[in-house]
Amino acid sequence: MSVSVSDAPAGGVEIKKRSRVPGVMITQYVKELPHGKTTPDFTRKPSAVTVQKGRNAIFRAVVTGEPAPTVRWIRNKGDISAPEKYKTRYDEKSREYILEITNVSAEQADTYKCFATNSFGKATCTASLMVIEAGFKKKKDNSQNDPEDFRKMLKKTTIVKKRKEKPKKEGDIDPKFWEMLLSAQKKDYERICHEFGITDYRWMLKKLNQMKKEREEEQAKVAEKVENTKQIEVKTSGKAEFEFNMKLKDPNSNIYLYKDGEELEYSKGADDSSKYNMNKVGDKYTFCINNTSLHDSGLYQVDVEDTNIFSTDLKIPDVEFDGMLENAKVVEGQDASFECVLSSPVPKITWCANDVSVEHGDKYDIITSEDMLTHRLVVKNCKPEDKGIYAAIAGVKLSKASLSVEDDQNALWRGQSGVDDTNSLPRALDEEQTRVEKGRKSHAESSTAAKVAGMDDDQLFFLKMSDIYAIRGQPAELMCKLNSDKYDGIWSKDGEKLSSKHGMTISRDGDTHKLNIQSCKDSDAGQYQFEVNDCKTDAMLAVGETPQFDDDSLHKFSNPVVVKIGQTASFKMSFPPQPSLDIRWFKGASELTDGGGVKVVKEPNHSRLVIKDCLQSDSGEIKIQLTNVFGTVTALSRLTVLSKPSPPKEPVELIDSMFSVIEFKWNPPKDEGGSKVTNYIIERQQVGQSIWKKLSDVSADHTTFRDKNISQGQRYVYRIYAENSEGISEPLEIGSIMAGSLLFPGPPAPPKVVSAFRNCINLEWAAPEKDGGTKILGYQLEKRKKETNQWIALNPVNEPIKALKYAVKEVSEGSEYEFRVSAINVSGAGEPSGPSTMVCAKNPNMKPHFKDPEDFMVVRAGNSVRIIVNYEASPLPEITWLKDGAPVSPWINIINTESTSMLVIPNSKHSNSGIYTIKAQNSSGQASFNIEVRVSDEPKRPGPVSLEQWVHGKVIITWIPSPDQELDDRLHYMVAEHNSNMRIWRTIADHLFCTTYTTNVHPGQEYHFRVYAKNDMGLSEPSESPTWGVNSNKVSLPTGVSTMITFERPPSVLVPLKVHTPPKGYQCYMTCAVRGCPAPNVSWYLNGICINSNNHYFITNVHGVCSMYIFRVGPDDSGEYKVVAVNSLGKAECSAKLEVQD
Repeated sequence: MSVSVSDAPAGGVEIKKRSRVPGVMITQYVKELPHGKTTPDFTRKPSAVTVQKGRNAIFRAVVTGEPAPTVRWIRNKGDISAPEKYKTRYDEKSREYILEITNVSAEQADTYKCFATNSFGKATCTASLMVIEAGFKKKKDNSQNDPEDFRKMLKKTTIVKKRKEKPKKEGDIDPKFWEMLLSAQKKDYERICHEFGITDYRWMLKKLNQMKKEREEEQAKVAEKVENTKQIEVKTSGKAEFEFNMKLKDPNSNIYLYKDGEELEYSKGADDSSKYNMNKVGDKYTFCINNTSLHDSGLYQVDVEDTNIFSTDLKIPDVEFDGMLENAKVVEGQDASFECVLSSPVPKITWCANDVSVEHGDKYDIITSEDMLTHRLVVKNCKPEDKGIYAAIAGVKLSKASLSVEDDQNALWRGQSGVDDTNSLPRALDEEQTRVEKGRKSHAESSTAAKVAGMDDDQLFFLKMSDIYAIRGQPAELMCKLNSDKYDGIWSKDGEKLSSKHGMTISRDGDTHKLNIQSCKDSDAGQYQFEVNDCKTDAMLAVGETPQFDDDSLHKFSNPVVVKIGQTASFKMSFPPQPSLDIRWFKGASELTDGGGVKVVKEPNHSRLVIKDCLQSDSGEIKIQLTNVFGTVTALSRLTVLSKPSPPKEPVELIDSMFSVIEFKWNPPKDEGGSKVTNYIIERQQVGQSIWKKLSDVSADHTTFRDKNISQGQRYVYRIYAENSEGISEPLEIGSIMAGSLLFPGPPAPPKVVSAFRNCINLEWAAPEKDGGTKILGYQLEKRKKETNQWIALNPVNEPIKALKYAVKEVSEGSEYEFRVSAINVSGAGEPSGPSTMVCAKNPNMKPHFKDPEDFMVVRAGNSVRIIVNYEASPLPEITWLKDGAPVSPWINIINTESTSMLVIPNSKHSNSGIYTIKAQNSSGQASFNIEVRVSDEPKRPGPVSLEQWVHGKVIITWIPSPDQELDDRLHYMVAEHNSNMRIWRTIADHLFCTTYTTNVHPGQEYHFRVYAKNDMGLSEPSESPTWGVNSNKVSLPTGVSTMITFERPPSVLVPLKVHTPPKGYQCYMTCAVRGCPAPNVSWYLNGICINSNNHYFITNVHGVCSMYIFRVGPDDSGEYKVVAVNSLGKAECSAKLEVQD
């Protein structure tokens, strides 16, 4: 019975899979099992055992497998080879493999393993043995213990969360009583009241109804509904389970499990490895206590947050079976009885039929003796479907027995139909009952006579006659058998002697006597007797018909009912009224009864079946069965619940996988959802990407697909959906499939060093000669520091370098490096190139070179002057600044960095204008550059303007120069004209470096001229000319009417923005001035995007002075800044560039 526990056979495989029994692991040694062969498995695994020291511990296991597996037991820490301590055996009757440990000691407490092995695999499970002391020892005087012993007696304590309970007042009923009643069914009220000694049932029901209302109001705060509660009970598997349906308002609410007020930790899902677990399917919650023992007794409660949802009491008596169940064998229609005897009184035990608990009712009688030691289950009117395994569960103990149901050999009809006369049948049955009673009376008299004569019926008859229910027109046979063939007998009916005649035959075959009726009629019904020597046997013959259906209703019933999920399905069958008619409805092999969403209506002339809120699982064959004493008839229909189909079935067959095509095949879904699949939807995802792309819709008659739009070497994942008229199924996902084989590119040429600097090394290389048959996607570059052996990748394979060159910035100044490069295609990175020459990260010698400096700058007087010049040089040069050929003043700040030199004048004056020269000199040479700086301000207006005319049609405009003309050689003038015809001011001359200008005029028009001084800072205030010319059509204003003077004007820019080039990380302050009446609305733009609401910029507008402040500038701040001023008369704008220097 024992074998060695080993791994898979040499050259085999190991496929791990789970058993249906929790805690069992199966290892399969072959890829595919031959037909009819199976791996070992446990149908019942050994349970954990807790025993007292000195007693025997027994582990039991039931295993299956083809070929039959061999079983071996081992322990985790120790050996079990001693036969006097460990006994293994196989019980042929119960088919159990047993490990018995005799006279258990504390050292034998351990984890024990059971292995079941055959040539195709192995099954493994474990069970623990706990040994406890027998009784308690008296504690010694603590004064005799030294401190060291006292420390050893200390135990680690843990904080256990207690359930919030209302304080119990003296004299109050135990709160456990009400908790049990609130979740119990009405039929259990009396038992619970008896347990707690409650006798005032009226008071109890009144208070219970009040508490139920309060409990429902509390539950409504966290759950929409709580229904279908089922009390805890121990199953044949050794588990204890209770369940209920609950729909939470907040799916994320916390659910707590308590035992006697202490919180229990439980696992979620179908994994039964932990002591407690909760499994949720839809709105159904099932709580399970695994490996139930005596210590699991208590009150279990489920709370959602702080609200109690359900309470149930588990009582596990410490009891043994003194008398086990015995197998039963009955004839169909008879009652079967199972009986067990317990070692101590138990009021109620659990009875199960085929692992389903049963209750006292129409089908089952559950009887308990007065001393509560003997318990009996009676299965009434046994049918073939009642056969199976019946179990009695007392505490954690289990007793099983089988029930066999045989056919009734005396019944000559099964399921035949005919025409019934509803009026004659009751009359015939009444007559037959009268005849039976009369016959039984005469039989009693004849028996008495026989006994007087010294002959007993039982001594004469080996087999007596049995009552027969015959169908009209069908034959019937009455038979009896004597103990001897020496006797002749007399047949009679209702006291009248019978003989063979037309339609009736009396015959004898040795000791067997028969009366045959060829075609039964109503007149044949009655009490029949067979008499021999004053000994009689009698039987009743009833003649009738099997039930029948209404023909029209039967035709309609045969049509299938089609509904959608959530709808109600209804079936109706009509039939003539018939006495003693048993009506049953079935779905498949399961009988349907009232409860849940099923409603069965039974009337004298019809019956209806209603199934509410149909699910996909409700689809199937619907059957109605009518039964009377003469037979049974059935009618079949079908319920189809339309829904979306199930996913296409596995396995998926890969037909082809080349570099240009992937082809695969799948199987249609197991369940089409009640309507035919119309098409399949194919989706694809490239491994490494997150996007699913729909490829095609495939018609339902094709279950193959060819994908031609693929790239060689890439891996793809596919999804297949089935679609019907009700929707799209869940997907069948196909794992990663590679397009073709991997072909990597060849190595490129070694990289060449183009240039090297202290913080950057520029490389370039040539493409490889072989690309592996696919396009080169890019390159991976690696570096190795001198005197090290590690190559470090500068970019990952999934981020290839696209170009044939790269600037390596991950270098340390003064260190030497070499580089290599690998080409990447769809298959991955190929072989790397040879290494480049070793190169040092340092700048090459270079004479100073200035990088795009500005040669002219205008600054408003009072603002700071910042001249920033970027340069390149190696080694670092010596920087000198000059103004107009002389060294700059010591009050001017000079700031030099590695590649930048900046000259700063904090508060500029007109005297700071001039030519500034920067000189840079190192060992490689020198360079210089000039920057002209002008410190200026808005010019003063020109002097008075005069007009002269020397030639008809021309006017000479002359003005006094602006006082700033001598100070600013870039100052010039602009002339604007306003005539009575145009009535607008327009510029007629600009960039005038003289103080006179000649313009054309027309007679009859009135002219006005303005002259502005203009420099790099903007325009001055205008100087107005006198009026020129007279308009002959002008009408004088009426006397007494004042002329309206208005100050409204369109916006104009007084001081424009200027160019800024601040270094990265410095602050920047940009400003301009605008005017207009009414006051214009000012907006700031960066590269055409409004930044008024951007918190990165601090923008103000104080009396037309518009400012924008940036605390620390960065590369993103570079661009063209524009200010736009708008009012109702027009708009004005100015712009300038901001360049942030690195």
